[in-house]
Amino acid sequence: MTVCRGCCCGTVKKYPDYDHDDQLARLRALADRSGGTVTVRTADCLDVCESSNVIVVKRPGEKPVWFGLVLHDAVLSDLEDWLETGGPLPELLELNLIRGRLGSAS
Repeated sequence: MTVCRGCCCGTVKKYPDYDHDDQLARLRALADRSGGTVTVRTADCLDVCESSNVIVVKRPGEKPVWFGLVLHDAVLSDLEDWLETGGPLPELLELNLIRGRLGSAS
């Protein structure tokens, strides 16, 4: 997965009340638990600033799925659960889809 951490994603400048470092730590802990099936990298900008805090998930053999406004623990928890168990997207996570991006649901 790619986590945007550029000019407006993942910064206290735009979202001072969200713990961006904790979010990244939780995702990295998930990657550690996954035994190598999940990797986390950061990008400076994914060019969808209107939807920041952006996370893109690319599973092997599947198109990337783009999520925006990942700014609540409930959304992050659903993302973690979905990455660990697979299956359909949880309803809350569906609300965070960035539609119209390459690979995302349209």
